[in-house]
Amino acid sequence: MKKIIILDRDGVINYDALGYIRSPDDWVAIPGSLEAIADLNRAGYHVVVATNQSGVGRGYYDIAMLDTIHEKLMHELAEVGGHIDEIFFCPHHPSENCDCRKPKPGLLTRIQKKYEANMTEVYFIGDKLSDVQAARAVGCKPLLVLAEMSDNPELAGIPYFPNLAQAAQYVLAQSCHSL
Repeated sequence: MKKIIILDRDGVINYDALGYIRSPDDWVAIPGSLEAIADLNRAGYHVVVATNQSGVGRGYYDIAMLDTIHEKLMHELAEVGGHIDEIFFCPHHPSENCDCRKPKPGLLTRIQKKYEANMTEVYFIGDKLSDVQAARAVGCKPLLVLAEMSDNPELAGIPYFPNLAQAAQYVLAQSCHSL
């Protein structure tokens, strides 16, 4: 069976930006995140990204620019020996009410179908409540990084880490215990 892990992009792999990541210059990896993905790859994980990219629907950048941003991500990741199997993204404006914008589970159900994944065995690492809600909708195991922790009862019991590197170490430790 394939080992799959799903990551959000902004705020997990790279720093988020209030004004959106609009160009490759805006995309800056969080220290240790690319190495964490490489560690997951070496442990046999297929790493897949599920990300809302409403900047496309808002007209801030187009699909070609998004592809260029993702090329930078892939290039920098390859430099540390890692790779992402695929990036699934929602380009829609929130007002479009599509099924692929997290917290709705459309992106994750596409990943489930394509990779024939048993989602109860899959971790989804995100940084927002919407990531947790999407993960739960398909039965994934949610983890949070760099998230603003609140008294929101929906976040109770969700393992929380300061960065992707520590979240990845948790996942790798859990997979060792389940062998």
